[in-house]
Amino acid sequence: MMRELKELEKKIGYHFQNPELLEKALRHSSYANEHRMNRIECNERLEFLGDAVLELVSSEHLFTQFPQMPEGELTRLRASLVCEPTLAFCAREIELGSFLRLGKGEEMTGGRHRDSVTSDALEAVIGAVYLDGGFANAKEFVLDYVLNDIEHKKLFFDSKTIFQEMVQGNFPGEISYHPLGESGPDHDKTFSVEVWIGEQCMGQGSGRTKKAAEQMAAYRAICRLKAAENKKQ
Repeated sequence: MMRELKELEKKIGYHFQNPELLEKALRHSSYANEHRMNRIECNERLEFLGDAVLELVSSEHLFTQFPQMPEGELTRLRASLVCEPTLAFCAREIELGSFLRLGKGEEMTGGRHRDSVTSDALEAVIGAVYLDGGFANAKEFVLDYVLNDIEHKKLFFDSKTIFQEMVQGNFPGEISYHPLGESGPDHDKTFSVEVWIGEQCMGQGSGRTKKAAEQMAAYRAICRLKAAENKKQ
């Protein structure tokens, strides 16, 4: 069920002077095709613009926030913060999928919850805010909804590496990831895995790819280890 755009404006704290820009940002190509609209009436051009705005805002923010971080690390951090899974995570936080204009086929195959669709739509919304309210408003949107809580997002999206570092030398046994299975059609599968230290299961995760499922499992294992550590203190 599509939700009213005014509800989304309220969620993100930004009122569009030109509501058609927001409408277009949420219009997937499948909707444009189904309604015999010109291809340029979908959100792809706004996504192109939003991607550039996002890269500039995130680059400036990280450059300022981490003055001692070398270029290579800044590049890797920026890549992790603006990659598809991160943007989809941010889109879920504002329930962006529920506002999308999708064709019937895309709707029936779970497009509202597909990372590729929602991450593209988020970039399109950034582009729409930029055109409607200028760079300052677009920057504020990115800082509030994409670059908020960077430490948590770093943990979530690099959790396998962080988990490895926490376990190494502190726990007996090797880390291993065990697939639990997969579900859904070929074009929209969900994978589930468990992560173990030696003979002990430490966490379970699911995701659209095996790597995403492993990251989620590692993230939950980290949370478990940190909770146990806090109890000891």
